[in-house]
Amino acid sequence: MTVPPTAPHVSAGQPTRVVLRGPRREALQPAALPRSVPVQVWIPAIDAASSLLPLQLNPDRTVQVPPLSNPMQAGWYALGPSPGEMGPSVILGHVDGHNEPGIFFRLHEIRPGDLVLVTRQDGTTAQFVVHHTEQVSKDHFPTEKVYGPTASPGLRLITCGGSFDWFSGNYRDNLIVFADFTTSE
Repeated sequence: MTVPPTAPHVSAGQPTRVVLRGPRREALQPAALPRSVPVQVWIPAIDAASSLLPLQLNPDRTVQVPPLSNPMQAGWYALGPSPGEMGPSVILGHVDGHNEPGIFFRLHEIRPGDLVLVTRQDGTTAQFVVHHTEQVSKDHFPTEKVYGPTASPGLRLITCGGSFDWFSGNYRDNLIVFADFTTSE
């Protein structure tokens, strides 16, 4: 992955009316939440749950990934927005590791309308609804689409996908899930 832009901190405000593209109708967009470190992600549709490690940038300015020694561990890109905060929050996890399924092994089964719940350090749970997924070549990773500014709080889930390149020891693609913030409890 390439260098993500730094997102500005935006405080919670009043709900705004937005028009969503596609079959969805005009909807009241919930107000963004204040910053709070995410502590757990749960995706009921694929029975995936993990605590979240804070991830930074590697020396080559690519985003860190959770340790491969524990493929069931997910991580949150801590230099971007927290889940529910204005902008795209990013959670990364492995599809597999050391011949074992990873936390996002079943991420390819996610469908529009599925829920993603993120528990935050302040005690709130930010709820997101999946609107689409994309499988993209790692050589053409859509950095701006994933990490760039958005008009509302969003969530991106990222894992490896596509065919495995035995020579390099890596998958050739990334699977990216795009989800919209809907509410918090």
